[in-house]
Amino acid sequence: MQILIWMGAAAALIGFLGLVVCIIKGLRARRSGLDDTQMRAELQRLVVLNMTAMGISVLGLAMVVAGIMLR
Repeated sequence: MQILIWMGAAAALIGFLGLVVCIIKGLRARRSGLDDTQMRAELQRLVVLNMTAMGISVLGLAMVVAGIMLR
């Protein structure tokens, strides 16, 4: 079960890095001074990235918990 814990930790880290990228892109979009329609389109793309990163993080943490429980 050790491999499940390490794989889960790696997935959680990848998801966390995705969230960091999402924050950075959101701040850049905010500072760029886009008009309303362009900002809306950019934020819609960021929502997809955010949800994907959150999903990967949740799956990774679930893998860690499962690995600990099965240990």
